[in-house]
Amino acid sequence: MKKYGFGVDIGGTTVKIGLFDMEGIILEKWEIKTNTENGGLSILDDVAAAVLGKLEEKGISKDDVQGIGVGVPGPVLKDGTVNKCVNLGWGVFNVEETLSEKTGLPVKAGNDANVAALGEMWQGGGKGHEDVVMVTLGTGVGGGIIIGGKIISGVHGAAGEIGHIKMADDEVDSCGCGGHGCLEQYASATGIVRMARQKLADETRATVLVNDDTLTAKAIFDAAKEGDVVAIELKDTLCEMLGKALANISAVVDPEIFVIGGGVSRAGDILINGIKEKFQERAFHACASTEISLATLGNDAGMFGCCRLLF
Repeated sequence: MKKYGFGVDIGGTTVKIGLFDMEGIILEKWEIKTNTENGGLSILDDVAAAVLGKLEEKGISKDDVQGIGVGVPGPVLKDGTVNKCVNLGWGVFNVEETLSEKTGLPVKAGNDANVAALGEMWQGGGKGHEDVVMVTLGTGVGGGIIIGGKIISGVHGAAGEIGHIKMADDEVDSCGCGGHGCLEQYASATGIVRMARQKLADETRATVLVNDDTLTAKAIFDAAKEGDVVAIELKDTLCEMLGKALANISAVVDPEIFVIGGGVSRAGDILINGIKEKFQERAFHACASTEISLATLGNDAGMFGCCRLLF
């Protein structure tokens, strides 16, 4: 193992880059804009320039660099081929070979949710465990499965698409994936707001929730913490859907720990305790004591996981 590694988390708006020592300490981090013009043609050129510029600035030789780990918002096959990243404008190509040619450094690539899970396993909420399932609750619901310290990506690079587990057969609204009744439609920030708008349209009970632009997942959880009955019911539905999904996942994967991250996770104990209750009601008896905890690395999880790919 060499002295240094880079973790590069490519998002639709910014690219987060971290310079690490290989013990897992982040030495420096910065961001560059994600240029999605012309089908994202210049994104890897910009990444290469940022990495090589940092090496020159710090006086670090390429011989001391283990490589570059890259996370991308789309499926990644085992050989480093990206199977389309709509948010970046990318089609199908081998991101590992392309970035390696541009930098002269080894490159390993993975799906952004998977590498975030790897980061939380390595230095975050899942530290000390090798069998971890991470669930990210943001605009959508993402996930990553780590078994024996390694990402399970699947044949199509789609393992860990937890947000698209089917939860309701009678759902009439469409998910972003084109399906109906996906977990993401109930357990994401947009999902709980969607449910709230439907509920408030016919609600006659007193509630602080107002169906306008101020209605957010945070507002719903804040109201639930204050005892608002309508908000509590919405929180309970979200936790029930998540508890049920995690119980099903545990019967297949049987992880040591579920790590919950993303913006919705900032609700804290009211969320985690609710998920635990619903999980324990439904989990197979051998899995009922599986730990469920909050992620700790925040937006840095992807960079940490990208660096961990280099192992």
